[in-house]
Amino acid sequence: MRLRALLETDALGLRLLGGEDELDRTVRGVMTTDLRDPSRYLSGGELVLTGLAWRRDAADSEPFVRILAGAGVAGLAAGEAELRDIPADLVEACRHHRLPLFAVNETVAFATITEHVVRQVSGERAGDLAAVVDRHRRLMTSGPAGGGPEVVLDLLTSDLDLRAWVLSPTGRQIAGAGAPLPGPLGAALAGHHLAATRTGRRGPHRAAVAGTTYSLFPIRNTGRGAVPAARDVRESVLSDWLLAVEADASDWPAARLDLLQGVTQLIAVERDRRDAARTVRRRLAQEVLELVQAGAAPAEIAARLRVAAPVLLPGLGVAPQWQVVVARVDWGATGQTAAAGDIASGPVAQALLEEILVDPAVSGPDSADRIAVAHTGEEAIALVPLPTATTAAPGSDEDAPGEAARADVEDADALDEEPGLHADALLASVREPLSAGLADDGRLTLGVSAAVHSAEGLRGALEEARHARRVAAARPGRVCAAGHHELASHVLLLPFVPDDVRRAFTARLLDPLRDYDRRHRAELIETLEAFLDCDGSWTRCAARLHLHVNTLRYRVGRIEQLTGRDLSRLEDKLDFFLALRMS
Repeated sequence: MRLRALLETDALGLRLLGGEDELDRTVRGVMTTDLRDPSRYLSGGELVLTGLAWRRDAADSEPFVRILAGAGVAGLAAGEAELRDIPADLVEACRHHRLPLFAVNETVAFATITEHVVRQVSGERAGDLAAVVDRHRRLMTSGPAGGGPEVVLDLLTSDLDLRAWVLSPTGRQIAGAGAPLPGPLGAALAGHHLAATRTGRRGPHRAAVAGTTYSLFPIRNTGRGAVPAARDVRESVLSDWLLAVEADASDWPAARLDLLQGVTQLIAVERDRRDAARTVRRRLAQEVLELVQAGAAPAEIAARLRVAAPVLLPGLGVAPQWQVVVARVDWGATGQTAAAGDIASGPVAQALLEEILVDPAVSGPDSADRIAVAHTGEEAIALVPLPTATTAAPGSDEDAPGEAARADVEDADALDEEPGLHADALLASVREPLSAGLADDGRLTLGVSAAVHSAEGLRGALEEARHARRVAAARPGRVCAAGHHELASHVLLLPFVPDDVRRAFTARLLDPLRDYDRRHRAELIETLEAFLDCDGSWTRCAARLHLHVNTLRYRVGRIEQLTGRDLSRLEDKLDFFLALRMS
């Protein structure tokens, strides 16, 4: 039954004090308590009744409500018999945690409410209870350990006629029953899910895409051995899987919602198994990274790479090249519980980078078995092997993996084709959903190194990837990337100019032009950009702006007059060019 139905039952004497948007929550039980911490007796979905005996002062309300919200209760009903009026601090705490709050009239006994809820919930469950128990038994015996998430999803299709897919936070299909979900549709559903999660709304989330309604269930392991829930949704929003069901779950009975929640628990077990399998690859990346950063001898690093190659390239038996990718997730300050500085961004970036480096066309939970990602501080660093077309000859020197590949490349131009990962391509298919998850207070920046052919090159590749990430960080946008090829131009220098110097430099050159444009609509800034883009060519610039050359000469003269610069001088052209790039 829904909370809304309780409110509409006059005999229960309930008055809503907050949580109007959450009245469609399902009530699966009822509990009366005056304990300060009743979490051990809660399983989720309860209507909690309390006489407020636990409250000694205003400071007690927030922790009590936080415990209830963390346990997933449906709502809180507080009796008016003890204090007459419900305290404002309790109302505020419920509003903060999005927990519906009801006042119970002093003339209504808690036993009356309890009896009504139990009778309604039992009646709704009676018809489907046997089927639900049977399906749960089949799911547990045929679940991830017996064939992966596909087995669970096949049961949903055969038993309940539901089409469902397990998606990563970028929308990549991990498992599905029947036809694969198109990539753009998966990305759109993931974006809906991430955006809804960031608002704090509880799942399942409803999404309508291309005329079809989907229900999106978060996949989190809340059973025994589960990782404690994140203090802040930002710690997990970019790494959680989701279950997308082609149906509208808003009117489902509680029994069916229970079944789908059980499905998400089973899939969460599969996710935990996948994460455990990644432990070895993460450890290898961490060991290599520590050696590189400590300035270890190339021979020592090469020895570790020899150990890593069979794990990261199982069965291929090739000497790889290596590429380094650095990612960072930064959060701004918000009104959430944890301040931005308290969020452990390194693990967030690590899990996200492991997902980004998977080919979006590849499905399956184990498709990242050739990616090793470590995290240090706030950064995630990926060591990506690039298989070469040749194998090491018998008896060749194997102290430096990749040396055989280098020796086999006789044409130097072959190395200029930039094999491997490219920054823009990495983010092309994931930018939309990740932007939804980052919302208004998060940023993802990513840098990619060139491919290197030996252990000697890894230190330089790491620094190159870090510099590229700083270049990306200097750009606008929630999701930005830069590659090594951009480090051979002026853009390498711009991120390292202090903000106050940047602002002073651009203001001195461009503010007089902006002020003049605001007063006279003269388009001097646009003219300056076009003039520099045309390398100072009067005819080409005039044609581009659809101006007479004399008009262009007048505008350039006005620019020079307002700024005291001479656009025929290379130094002044360069100053204007950099000011426009930094503005």
